[in-house]
Amino acid sequence: MESLTGRVALVTGGGRGIGRAIALALARAGCDVAVGYRQRQEDADSAAREIREAGRRSAAIRADVSRGSDVSKLALAVESQLGPIDILVNNAGALRVQKLEEIREEDWNEMIAVNLTSCFLMTQAALPGMRARRWGRIINLSSVAGQTGSVFGLHYSAAKAGMIGLTRSYARLLVKEGITVNAISPALIATEMVTASPAIKPDLIPMGRFGELEEVAEVAVMLAGNAFITGQTLGVNGGLYLG
Repeated sequence: MESLTGRVALVTGGGRGIGRAIALALARAGCDVAVGYRQRQEDADSAAREIREAGRRSAAIRADVSRGSDVSKLALAVESQLGPIDILVNNAGALRVQKLEEIREEDWNEMIAVNLTSCFLMTQAALPGMRARRWGRIINLSSVAGQTGSVFGLHYSAAKAGMIGLTRSYARLLVKEGITVNAISPALIATEMVTASPAIKPDLIPMGRFGELEEVAEVAVMLAGNAFITGQTLGVNGGLYLG
């Protein structure tokens, strides 16, 4: 595994949940980490503070990554405060639970923008520098819903499936340039949203328990340090989807 010491990582949605766990794990692996957030500044500041306490540089930077203008400002802010982005973790996203007949055009557009368009915009912003340096790691947080479909929101499922297609396309286009692009597809990780819902129970997972945040973060660090894995979707799902 390659050393990540001194690499600059940006984790969108890095203030809480899976994003926070990945940001902290990358810091422990030697990265300086920018924590992107849209809301809940207190959480993002807390994550950045914990990263600095671990001896790495960090900054919490606000942006709506579904908007191109915000993405450009975010990329520039990371570069000015920490340096060029070496590792991009596209984790920002949202799930709106809606029945089929409840989904309106604006709901569809919002879920696609927040979960899929944001991934495209952030990747496009980080790529020029990565291509110039001929080194980069792009890690996209998809979901098992993108592989199996979802009863909670078909717009969310479609966006997460789109992330997998985007991952494979970027990987094919960049495979000769020292840049790897991979996706992680978690299922029922013990986040606030999962553990707060009485309808979501551990027995939905064949392994019989929710996944731990750190179990996703470990995969992200592995992908950041591996130069020979690209175009893959790694399931962290306790056996829920076996491919």
